[in-house]
Amino acid sequence: MSMHQHASSLKDKQKGLTLLEVMVALLIFALTGTAILKAAGDHLSSVGQIESVTFANWVASNRLNQLQLETTWPPKNNLKGSMEMADRTWFWQQKVTKTNDGDLRAVTISVGEDKNYVSTVTSVTTFVAKPTKS
Repeated sequence: MSMHQHASSLKDKQKGLTLLEVMVALLIFALTGTAILKAAGDHLSSVGQIESVTFANWVASNRLNQLQLETTWPPKNNLKGSMEMADRTWFWQQKVTKTNDGDLRAVTISVGEDKNYVSTVTSVTTFVAKPTKS
């Protein structure tokens, strides 16, 4: 039997994959699957955070609009409250800071889902002017 015929007969006998080749393929598949699952989980987590920040910004904007409509001067400091939005209760806290202009105050609204105001999702700051008398 010649060398060419011997190599040819070995090729005919080997029709499947060896155990090592199968295990390497499974390892590559498992690593790829794990990476895809981690990326999908991170994406879902960031979508949830963006949703929370968006709703918290809307709550802060609503509170600032209410503040603009109020006629009391100066705005009250350390005022706290809650608001329902998107089937959740949001808790806001108002901090008023004096500015160099006596007729202007900086108002920061901090919003979170913790009623003890330990952590906040977002904070929005605006300036409120003293109402003019007509």
